[in-house]
Amino acid sequence: MRDHLGDGYWVLEEGLCGRTSIWMDEVCQYRSGRDYLLPCLDTHAPVDLIIIMLGTNDLKTRLHLPAEDIARGVSVLVEMVIKSGFGPNGSAPEVLVVSPPAIIEVPGNQVQFAGGVSRSRQFGVLYSAYAKQLGAHFLDAGEVIKSSQVDGIHLDVDAHFTLGREVAKKVIDILG
Repeated sequence: MRDHLGDGYWVLEEGLCGRTSIWMDEVCQYRSGRDYLLPCLDTHAPVDLIIIMLGTNDLKTRLHLPAEDIARGVSVLVEMVIKSGFGPNGSAPEVLVVSPPAIIEVPGNQVQFAGGVSRSRQFGVLYSAYAKQLGAHFLDAGEVIKSSQVDGIHLDVDAHFTLGREVAKKVIDILG
């Protein structure tokens, strides 16, 4: 994404393996986006735009979450950003919600993500509805990329490149 945006944009990456939207995972502790979001925004304020792409880890079988609850969790994060005042001149940063692509069932992830394929296929519609309701921007990553055939969850190099290009286009549309 940084390469596609070029000069004049500063991209701060805050990805973390195992991060959930708002849910506490007792096995992978300290990875809730809700706990991390506001301190992160405060550290880097003012922030023009925040991009939220979470939900895949919320599909873990041990969390027992339906797709609607996962989408609602992401919307809680959007609401936090809107109310934060960590944008320019104390305003709210713009928000781009990116729904992750559907996961793919492959050997090795059927237990940890049981039922996750069908739930993840609902993300685009659900995330879009919440983004629209909250006045956030939206991109369905599942329309431009697929999850890796290697583990069914992460993105391969080509998918990262493609998604980076598509997100950059959205950023330019939003910020100019």
